[in-house]
Amino acid sequence: MKPQSIAGRDALTGQSILITMDNGCIQRIDAGPPEPAIWISPGFVDLQVNGYGGCDLNADTVDCDVVIELVARMMATGTTRFVPTIITASTEKIIMALKAVAQARRASALAAHAIPYVHLEGPYISPEKGARGAHPCGDVRRPNCAEFEQWQAESGNLVGMITVSPHWDNALEFIDFAARRGVLVAIGHTHATAERLHAAAAAGAVLSTHLGNGIATLLPRHPNPIWAQLADDRLTATFIADGHHLPADTLKTMLRAKGIDRSILVSDSVALGGLPPGTYRTAIGGQVELSANGRLCIANKEILAGSALPLRDGIARAVSSRTCALSEAIRMVTENPGRFVGEQRVLRPGAKSDLVSFTFDPEAISLQLERVLVGGQELQ
Repeated sequence: MKPQSIAGRDALTGQSILITMDNGCIQRIDAGPPEPAIWISPGFVDLQVNGYGGCDLNADTVDCDVVIELVARMMATGTTRFVPTIITASTEKIIMALKAVAQARRASALAAHAIPYVHLEGPYISPEKGARGAHPCGDVRRPNCAEFEQWQAESGNLVGMITVSPHWDNALEFIDFAARRGVLVAIGHTHATAERLHAAAAAGAVLSTHLGNGIATLLPRHPNPIWAQLADDRLTATFIADGHHLPADTLKTMLRAKGIDRSILVSDSVALGGLPPGTYRTAIGGQVELSANGRLCIANKEILAGSALPLRDGIARAVSSRTCALSEAIRMVTENPGRFVGEQRVLRPGAKSDLVSFTFDPEAISLQLERVLVGGQELQ
């Protein structure tokens, strides 16, 4: 197969480069044409995808075809590697979704390439209003090692990340149990005390799930779960940068406190992402309202029901609002999450040739994809 090439400005350095690819990897990087108008980045990595474009991983029925279609839709947005996220549900429903993802990875080389593992966001979260978010209260429960082992047995050890609230009396033992088995444990949807949060990090938790969301509406000034997680250097925080989950000033301050090295942008996208505004009925949240500006809420309430925007739009909104620089946003959707999916998402010889090229107009809050390459091959 003839080597492929792509030219543009490195989104991290601003330098004009020409990338030559072969056999699914970057072979060499040379100086490119002067001042091109197109940026180049590794393909985006999203650690939290519940669905997109009508594909719902948390629907009452999920099968292999839904997962394979979701892969295609995510890749079309520039997200070439993502973690399917299953939220709080019965163990039977969780197993159904896990099996669908496992089958998709066996049936589709593209799905196997895109999906490293599954993220279980619950069910071992806080049952309290606000902290629980849109998760169904009736399925929230305390951590159960035997149940977790059942999920792994049924799916071929596909669970690679789990979000837990450390407030449960046996949470620290469960975090240690999961971490020792190579599972990434994240803290989220919690009302735990600062002491319990720090203890969770000591027990093996390494991430904070969409920090600043999945939390009580009113908090003590200090201490509170946000300050504790921002301060703990053992935790890398994920943030939803859609402009609705966190106002620009809030996100900017959190990024400064946590530091770009320990920060990751996620979409938390759901099945209604990419669909027209309107009122919909979903498996999670019931009747929800999708606004023209992308805000998705449970009808007649201010409770957010996930995000309707892909990571591509989160980058555009974060940079356009001057929350962070383009180079920082790209790091938070490539190199930083890459550490948690077992690969280096960087532009260097030997790295995977999953690449995106794009134009960016901060005034229009627009990141327009030009090309998406997976393994050096352009998506059609």
